Amino acid sequence: MKAISAVVLPAMEKNQIPGMAVALVLGDKTYVLNYGVSDVEKQTPVTDETIFEIGSISKTFTATLATHAEVTGKLKLTDTAARYLPELAGTDFGNLQLFHLGTHTLGGIPLQVPDEVQTREQLLEYFRTWKPAFRAGTMRTYANPSIGALGWITAKSLGQDFSTAMTQAIFQPLGLTSTYLSVPAQKMSSYAWGYNKDKKPVRVNPGMLDSEAYGIKTTASDLSTFLKANMGMLPLDSMLQAALNNTRRRYFSVGQMTQGLIWEEYAMPVDLPTLQEGNAPKLILNPTPVSAKVPAATPESNVWVNKTGATNGFGAYVAFVPEERFGVVLLANKNYPNAERVEIAHKIYSNLTGKQ
Repeated sequence: MKAISAVVLPAMEKNQIPGMAVALVLGDKTYVLNYGVSDVEKQTPVTDETIFEIGSISKTFTATLATHAEVTGKLKLTDTAARYLPELAGTDFGNLQLFHLGTHTLGGIPLQVPDEVQTREQLLEYFRTWKPAFRAGTMRTYANPSIGALGWITAKSLGQDFSTAMTQAIFQPLGLTSTYLSVPAQKMSSYAWGYNKDKKPVRVNPGMLDSEAYGIKTTASDLSTFLKANMGMLPLDSMLQAALNNTRRRYFSVGQMTQGLIWEEYAMPVDLPTLQEGNAPKLILNPTPVSAKVPAATPESNVWVNKTGATNGFGAYVAFVPEERFGVVLLANKNYPNAERVEIAHKIYSNLTGKQ
């Protein structure tokens, strides 16, 4: 695995990253490589058990819970939000179809839930008074409130709170034994400290819809299991496998990127500049025109599927190519640029496969 270290170590030095865990899925084999420290003050080394915050990669789990609720008959992604939140009946938000919430195409909403929204009643009022800037399905505006709302609605359709639903329907059946929305006391010693731009130790703060949008903490090993499940490499219940597959239905084209239910993908072969452009801040911060695939197209296998995630002290990236049974997980306890994360992953892929 020297070829991996030759990519990772210079990137850590360049970006001043204290610690990283890298997982690789190469056909039937899985590798986890650990670098640096999870706690700078104590100089605790990163290990296979180190738990990292994964930020918005959490959204892919929320999407999976939603598709699982769909395949088990609890909801339909073509239903409106008001069907599950009747308080929103007759409002613009209430009229949205659920798949718009999971594809960032609801019509424009701020990246974060406003700080003054502190209760579910205030959140309902926020959604009740929301006005779209664009017609649903015409522009992509990446945001937390929309996928957060989908998670809330999904849990409601299941008659459970979100944490219980996620744990019972997704984490446990996938065998993710070190994946949490709230890290238990007995695991806190394995929970890495993140480091902000001032090199101060930080962890994610509680917030409205945090569990649904950016709240998962996990290990590189567990995330590699999640990627294998998404590639159909594990013996899973047929309903759960269908749910995983359905998150990669292709709903919208955004330039060279195709928007699934949270997952973003690119036809192979794909070069580094294309991946960096698709994961650039401008695509997260600015409205971008989309063209709809009607109905949503079935998943492809010869594609590079990816998602970035970050909190103030952590930066993460996952990517997989189902046809090649290749997957890569990059977890770091510093929020460093997406372009750097994508470059590490693409270099690893090129080094291991000989493909560009």
